[in-house]
Amino acid sequence: MQKISTCLWFNSEAEEAAAFYTALFADSSIGQTMPGPDGKAITVEFEIEGREFTALNGGPAFNFTEAVSLVVNCATQEEVDKYWDALVAGGEQSQCGWLKDKYGLSWQIVPTALPGLLTGPDAAGAQRAMEAMLRMQKLDINVLQKAYDGD
Repeated sequence: MQKISTCLWFNSEAEEAAAFYTALFADSSIGQTMPGPDGKAITVEFEIEGREFTALNGGPAFNFTEAVSLVVNCATQEEVDKYWDALVAGGEQSQCGWLKDKYGLSWQIVPTALPGLLTGPDAAGAQRAMEAMLRMQKLDINVLQKAYDGD
C-alpha cells in the first residue's frame, strides 16, 4: 500500500470509471469494492501502472476542476493518439494536451519529447515549439519537432 494515494470523487460513476481506466491502461487492476447500504459501491480501489487510486461515489456535492489533473507521459505519437482518443471520447478537448474525460476528470497527454523541445539549446527553436504547442489541442510530436527545427 502506498503511503499517499489519490481519491477521486464521482457523483455515482465510481465503478464505471474504475473499469474504464483499468481497461485503458496496461498493468492495471481493480481491487476491493466497499458496498453501501443500497448494495452500490461507495468506494472502488484500483491501480494503474503501480499507482493506487480510490474512486468514491460521493454524490453531486463536488466536481472535478482543472486544478488537479492526471498526466500521461507518452513515448510515441501512437501513445498520444491512443490515450487522447480514448479519454476525450464523451468529454471535451482543451489546449496544450489537456482534456476532460466523460467523468469531468482533467488529463494531460504529454509526449516525453516535449520538455526537450521547450527547453532545448536552441532558444529560438524552443520558442517556435512553444508557439506551436499553444495552438494545439492534442499534441503532435512531428509538428512540434518541425517547429523546433524551423521547418
